[in-house]
Amino acid sequence: MNTAGDRLQDTARRAALALPDVSHGYPFTPGLDVYKVAGKVFLIVTDSVTDDPDEQIITVKCEPEHARARVPGHASITPGRYLDKRHWISLGPGPGVTERLVTDAVEDSYDLVAERLPRRDRADAR
Repeated sequence: MNTAGDRLQDTARRAALALPDVSHGYPFTPGLDVYKVAGKVFLIVTDSVTDDPDEQIITVKCEPEHARARVPGHASITPGRYLDKRHWISLGPGPGVTERLVTDAVEDSYDLVAERLPRRDRADAR
């Protein structure tokens, strides 16, 4: 099942908030809902009210090799918006973008950020 923009974003938010020690807020602009672990960003969700409603995307951290493999297979997965295009990808609604894919992308991003935290900050991360 493909995921519409609002469902894609809701799925990403739920997945992020289910992870340990996640905080979120709007540190950059009111249009970007930012999720962090130990102060490090792992998910950005556009706000369709203040941002372009046609651009209901999420942006997650991704290993460059993994990103290169995902982007060509899905027209609605692109190099990361707002951040380093090599280490971040943006997912929008489209063919093949399922709730499972979104959840996996959020969890993978969280794990990638959490594993690079200093040991003292990793105590409660998965």
